[in-house]
Amino acid sequence: MKNAKWSAPLIFFLGLGLIFAGAGCGAKDGDGKSSPSKLAKKSPEPKAPKKEHDHSGWWCGEHGVPEATCSLCLPSEDVKTQFKDKGDWCKLHDRAESQCFKCDPSRYTKFEAMYVAKYGEKTERPPESEFTK
Repeated sequence: MKNAKWSAPLIFFLGLGLIFAGAGCGAKDGDGKSSPSKLAKKSPEPKAPKKEHDHSGWWCGEHGVPEATCSLCLPSEDVKTQFKDKGDWCKLHDRAESQCFKCDPSRYTKFEAMYVAKYGEKTERPPESEFTK
C-alpha cells in the first residue's frame, strides 16, 4: 500500500506527457498534420545583396550599350567630351541622346545589333526602367 501513494501521480504524469508528445507543437496544415515547411517559413531567408555593376566587360548589361561608351557609367569628364560637347545629350533623362531609350526605345536595336555582331547572339534586354519615361 505504501507504493500506491506515489505510483498513481507518476502514472498520471507519464500519461499526460504522452498526450502532449503525441499532439506535437508544430504548425498544422489543412489536414491537421504537422508541416515542417510552414515552420521554416516563420524565419525568412536573408536576401542576397544586389550585385554591383563592375564595368569590367565589353557590354554594359545594366544600360544596354558597350561599356566604353556608356554615358551613364563613364566618368563625368569623359561624358562631357564624348557626348555633351558634341551636342549628343538628352537633358530630360540626363544621358546621351543616342543612348536614350526612354525617348526612343527603337534606338536600342542599334546597340543590340552591335552585341549580335560581336557575340553572334542577342543579349539580355536591359531592365524595363531603361525604356520607361
